[in-house]
Amino acid sequence: MRYKLLQEGDIQVCVIRHPRTFLSKILTSKFLRRWEPHHLTLADNSVASATPTGYMENSISYSAIEDVQLLSWENAPKYCLQLTIPGGTVLLQAANSYLRDQWFHSLQWKKKIYKYKKVLSNPSRWEVVLKEIRTLVDMALTSPLQDDSIHQAPLEIVSKLLSENNNLTTQDHESIIVAIAPLLENNHPPPDLCEFFCKHCRERPRSMVVIEVFTPVVQRILKHNMDFGKCPRLRLFTQEYILALNELNAGLEVVKKFIHRLQKILTSECCTLSCSLLLCLSIEIICLFLKFSRDNSPSLKEIRNGCQQQCDRKPNLPLRLLHTSPDLVSQEATLTESRLKPVIVTSNEIHVEVERNNTANQKMTANVGNDSEPNLIDCLMVSPTCSTMSIELSAQADRILGCYVEILKMLSDYDDWRPALASLLQPIPFPKEALAHEKFTKELKYVIQRFAEDPRQEVHSCLLSVRAGKDGWFQLYSPGGVACDDDGELFASMVHILMGSCYKTKKFLLSLAENKLGPCMLLALRGNQTMVEILCLMLEYNIIDNNDTQLQIISTLESTDVGKRMYEQLCDRQRELKELQRKGGPTRLTLPSKSTDADLARLLSSGSFGNLENLSLAFTNVTSACAEHLIKLPSLKQLNLWSTQFGDAGLRLLSEHLTMLQVLNLCETPVTDAGLLALSSMKSLCSLNMNSTKLSADTYEDLKAKLPNLKEVDVRYTEAW
Repeated sequence: MRYKLLQEGDIQVCVIRHPRTFLSKILTSKFLRRWEPHHLTLADNSVASATPTGYMENSISYSAIEDVQLLSWENAPKYCLQLTIPGGTVLLQAANSYLRDQWFHSLQWKKKIYKYKKVLSNPSRWEVVLKEIRTLVDMALTSPLQDDSIHQAPLEIVSKLLSENNNLTTQDHESIIVAIAPLLENNHPPPDLCEFFCKHCRERPRSMVVIEVFTPVVQRILKHNMDFGKCPRLRLFTQEYILALNELNAGLEVVKKFIHRLQKILTSECCTLSCSLLLCLSIEIICLFLKFSRDNSPSLKEIRNGCQQQCDRKPNLPLRLLHTSPDLVSQEATLTESRLKPVIVTSNEIHVEVERNNTANQKMTANVGNDSEPNLIDCLMVSPTCSTMSIELSAQADRILGCYVEILKMLSDYDDWRPALASLLQPIPFPKEALAHEKFTKELKYVIQRFAEDPRQEVHSCLLSVRAGKDGWFQLYSPGGVACDDDGELFASMVHILMGSCYKTKKFLLSLAENKLGPCMLLALRGNQTMVEILCLMLEYNIIDNNDTQLQIISTLESTDVGKRMYEQLCDRQRELKELQRKGGPTRLTLPSKSTDADLARLLSSGSFGNLENLSLAFTNVTSACAEHLIKLPSLKQLNLWSTQFGDAGLRLLSEHLTMLQVLNLCETPVTDAGLLALSSMKSLCSLNMNSTKLSADTYEDLKAKLPNLKEVDVRYTEAW
């Protein structure tokens, strides 16, 4: 039978709270106040006595208890315990046999733990200490008590023992680790024990203890998603363990096998990827680059301003970057070789290549009037006439980096782990030194490519920046970005997956037109179909205002067969659009039930609908795909989509183009908060039906605040109702 260790409110609350002075309030338990007389019987010559209030006059310490026995003589009171103390005995009577046994095992446990703490606090011979540790572990494993402290208490005793004795041999280390291994199967090691494990991983990475004992411990840590903010030493232990595996023969293969086993364990138990593992890798990569760079590497502001290295302020050694004036670039091109001698600023781990140029430093500093921290990607995007900031790691650090990047690549190969990985990497949690390291960004390109190939929006949307005004992986690996080492193939893949999702919007196209129009035209010139489609959409949505730029795009499209074909289709659509938007035709239109997207497209292509103000698609089979046709109706003011399959993607498109819409019925459609939030830009809406949708209360409050003209709203059968 299993028993619970007595806790707060039980008879031995003071036993747990005050380990040296306990039983001082033995009769305060609610269980004992029910019976009369007091269930505390004192034998002759006892050192304690009961008061009328039920309290003992003198407390009894654990060290004073010589023995604890179940009372079993004939005609003895029921459910009694006998405590043998100097000078007599104390009898405790419980309400039933289960409670008595619970008291008995709890007292035995506390008494033995006190003994082991005392014995192990003053070790003399380590062979005796090791024997006592094994006995302590066996006692914890065989105890009928069920409580976390039953296994944690021995670990804490051993942890304190190791922290106070630093002169142990390697053999003693391994013997102690093997002795406490059974307790680590279901318990996390305490902080001091983690430091001991870290030391062993560093000093003896090839020890069998690392593989046989530490592997299940680390797997358990990662499986249970430990909060490394509260347990930082567990993170350090996990990192040291991975590095120890990497030091083995064929170390990288051993690390891969560990990750593969971890994936199998988590998948078989329906667990997702432990963010702990990702956090370990990210933090270690950051520490790897920043270990010695705090004193030797310039800050982002210093890089932007062309400031010299902090470790060598004389003479000035600026880093030449992208945002320089044309005069500065031309002047740099004419500088003699003698004035451009490269200087290597070294540290134990990092070598940052900079160039000597006092004139450039002065001009660049003059051009930068803002003291705020500059944009990360801007600081690292370098023009062809300027040299990039080169980061070189030592051989050991480079090997460590290779191990961690290889793990990230493995994690990206698992479909069920990729969303968590993408979410963690979206804010680019790496320092500028990492992004300037050619090998790091080249190896990480594989991970970004996996994101770009994933059809799930929760994954590929992480390619974009985490918030407005901050660059993301999309910008980093775009042509001109610091990590781009190809002719735009990865950029084209990212654009393709984003356009195929729900990013076929004016905002996304405007961003491409402002920042990446050159690469888009170059790839379209080489026949990339995705980029051809992008250019056609820019023309169709009137993204480009400059006539010369429009003509250049048209020339680019007509230079390839695929571009010529798609441009001709665009011209046909434009002619149809002019005919569609020509004044005339009905003002109201209702499609028959079960009509499809194709039926709607065929109908709208058959005549002029420039006067159409009211369109009802209720109870039809239209989807979000019909939004591309609806946005071409210039006079549309009322749209009924009741009981259709129109979803979030279509709603986003409508919100960008039909800004004059006044009445919208989305009753019984599959729209969610993701699409409904886009309606906040439709300031003309005065009537909105969201009955039986997945509208949340927060989104409803947000819409009410951002739509000033909204007067009629139906939110029945939603969370906001």
